[in-house]
Amino acid sequence: MKAAVILGTRPEIIKMSPVIRELERENMDFFILHTGQHYSYSMDRVFFEQLGLPEPKHNLEVGSGTHGEQTGRMLIGIEKVLMEEKPDVALVEGDTNTVLAGALASVKIGIPVGHVEAGLRSFDRSMPEEVNRVLTDHVSDYLFAPTEKARSNLLKEGISDEKIFVTGNTIVDAVRQNIKLAEEGSNVLETIGVDDGEYFLVTVHRQENVDNKQRFRNILEGLRLIHEHFNLPVVYPVHPRARKRMNEYGLSGDSLTMVEPLDYLSFLGLESRARLILTDSGGVQEEACILRVPCVTLRHNTERPETVDVGANIIAGTEPENILEKTRLMVEKRRDWENPFGDGRAAERIVSIISFLEGK
Repeated sequence: MKAAVILGTRPEIIKMSPVIRELERENMDFFILHTGQHYSYSMDRVFFEQLGLPEPKHNLEVGSGTHGEQTGRMLIGIEKVLMEEKPDVALVEGDTNTVLAGALASVKIGIPVGHVEAGLRSFDRSMPEEVNRVLTDHVSDYLFAPTEKARSNLLKEGISDEKIFVTGNTIVDAVRQNIKLAEEGSNVLETIGVDDGEYFLVTVHRQENVDNKQRFRNILEGLRLIHEHFNLPVVYPVHPRARKRMNEYGLSGDSLTMVEPLDYLSFLGLESRARLILTDSGGVQEEACILRVPCVTLRHNTERPETVDVGANIIAGTEPENILEKTRLMVEKRRDWENPFGDGRAAERIVSIISFLEGK
């Protein structure tokens, strides 16, 4: 059996890394196709180096653009590679334009698709990620749901039960495989100038937040209130998209400790030692839950409701006072919740399933 691992962004690299390692461990024939959706060293190449992953065999280098432009260039490039390589199965992960393009290009030429992290739903179709994940689920042959709640979402949409496999989430595998390296090998706290447990960590990058001037301003004001109330640093590794919008809108982050995007191990170490994390990222919500660090989500919904159900996360929206209020509620939260995302063997199950069903 020959597998294509299609990825293009930082979260996909991280979450697919355990699958790639398992493919290597099983000595299976596979190749990595990188669309180049994330293309800077700090958001891309450094992750392959740190995680010890093989170089992508193909890199389309599509770069940025509108959703239509980016997805269209990916479709053309992915189809060409797949027709040349002729894999037996294509694996995609998550909800990006890369995922949608990879799934569509594959299914159109008769290559079965395995969707890692299938079944997540925010029920907000204004989010591009929601559209991507729904469409990908409905054209996929193997749906690797991280939780029973994700499986239930798929069944409610009429997807056949025989296509769905509850595997756990590969983010647990990735965190467990890398947390020791992150905590022992990184001097990120010293570099930034913060003390263990004495800072807040924030990530804000989603389109619906940073492309809306008033919403982005409100979030930054909420973070300023937190800094003033707790008198602790609020560390913000700024995504390139967010920095661009701050400059365009004339927004200030003077009250924040703003740093450049971090490599995976540094960011994981920063997460694990934070007093609390504020984020609009689904993956960071999961990592915070796994690491038992309280989380405040800077959105009005989440496709990771399991984190809220176990008490690890709370939805704050984007109004400044509400952000402060929810932070005050969560900051003293007892860190005794159960991890809802599995036992760290998701990649092993995924590779085992495709090996059996596709015929090793």
